[in-house]
Amino acid sequence: MAVPPDAAAVRIGLVGDRDDAVAAHRAIPLALELAGAQAAVPVAAGWIGTELVGRGAALAGLHGIWLVPASPYRSFDGALTAVKLARTGPVPFLGTCGGFQHALVEFARSVLGRPDAEHSESRPDAEDRIIVPLACALPGVAGGVRFRAGSRLRGIYGSDHAEETYQCSYGLDPAARKDCEAAGLPIVAEDESGSPRAFELRGHPFFFGTLFQPERAALAGRAHPLVRAFVEAAASARDRER
Repeated sequence: MAVPPDAAAVRIGLVGDRDDAVAAHRAIPLALELAGAQAAVPVAAGWIGTELVGRGAALAGLHGIWLVPASPYRSFDGALTAVKLARTGPVPFLGTCGGFQHALVEFARSVLGRPDAEHSESRPDAEDRIIVPLACALPGVAGGVRFRAGSRLRGIYGSDHAEETYQCSYGLDPAARKDCEAAGLPIVAEDESGSPRAFELRGHPFFFGTLFQPERAALAGRAHPLVRAFVEAAASARDRER
C-alpha cells in the first residue's frame, strides 16, 4: 500500500513485508496513530514491501522510514537500500527488531569497510556475520534496558531505564561493537547483562535502532516516547520541505 498523499501529514513508509499475523505489524499503525495524536501531528503511513524498494524510487518524498520487524525479508537488498537512503538522505529512521539488525549490516558494509557483512539468519555460512544468534533467544520476552548517560535515547525516555518487549533471536556480534562506536554508531541501550539493545547515529537528525519492539506499547493503548520522537522528527523534515 502506498503512503497516502496528504499535504498536511507527515509521510512515513513502513518498509517490510506486511503480515497481520505478526503482532508488531498490527501494533505499528496504532503506535503511529497514538504518537501522532499525542504530538498533535497528522500521520499518513503506508506499507512498502522490501521487494518494491528497488533503487529507492518507492521511498521518494517520505518524511520518515520505519524498517519493521519480521525477517528474513523478501528482499534483503531492498531492506538495506531503505537503510542507506535514510542514513545518507538524511531521512528520519527507526528500525525495530529486524530493522535494528539490518541497519547494522548496512552500516558495516557502507561505513566499516566490510562489504561482505551478513546476517546469520539469511547467510548462516557466511564468513563475515555481523548479526549472530543471541546467546538466549527472546521470543515474546520482556526485560529491562539501561540507557547510556548523555545519549539522545536517554533524553527521549526521560529515564535511565525502561521495560521493553522482544521477539528476536539475533543481535549484534559483540566483537563488532567497538568498531561501530568508533565510526559514530554508539550502543546507547543495554540489557542487564550489558548486551546491545539500541543504537543511535551521531550527526543524523534521527536515526535509531532497537532490538526490542517499542511499537508493542500501542497494543496496551500506550503511546511510546520513541515513536513520538520519530513522528516529531518526521514533522521537522516535513516542515523543512515546505
